[in-house]
Amino acid sequence: MGRHGKKATRPCPCGHCGAPGGRCRCTPERIARYRGRVSGPLADRIDIKLEVPAPREAELVGPVAGEPTAAIRQRVVRARDAQIARQGKPNALLETREIDRYCGTDRDGDQLLRHALARLLLSARAYHRVLRVARSIADLGGRGTIAAEHIAEAIQYRRLDASF
Repeated sequence: MGRHGKKATRPCPCGHCGAPGGRCRCTPERIARYRGRVSGPLADRIDIKLEVPAPREAELVGPVAGEPTAAIRQRVVRARDAQIARQGKPNALLETREIDRYCGTDRDGDQLLRHALARLLLSARAYHRVLRVARSIADLGGRGTIAAEHIAEAIQYRRLDASF
């Protein structure tokens, strides 16, 4: 897995924790031990952590509601173009000094980030990753400044930290 690789992990050893129908028979201790295999420093290097439930049968065979892929692609291309124009590289490649320069927040965003630092005990690495992800969220929304809503969403993507 490269610097920006993707990593997926099951929620528990059997893979059915949280699935409808109560198929999981793993004990809380076994789940905690399983999730503990990913060390804190390694988990800290993962930008976005989401729990994605298995799709239900109706979701697999029925029509898909939502935004068309072409529209999403356009938004992503615009966001990436904005990143290249602003800083000469994608947000994912920003170094610490560049994050300080290009990931400024508004006042409410700054307060929320400070509160999250204290409350969630974010490491310096996690703090910079939250800012980098928030910058990308703002770019996807066509916003020049990182607002509290972008910080909140980026923090939400780290919510599984307690699980690792």
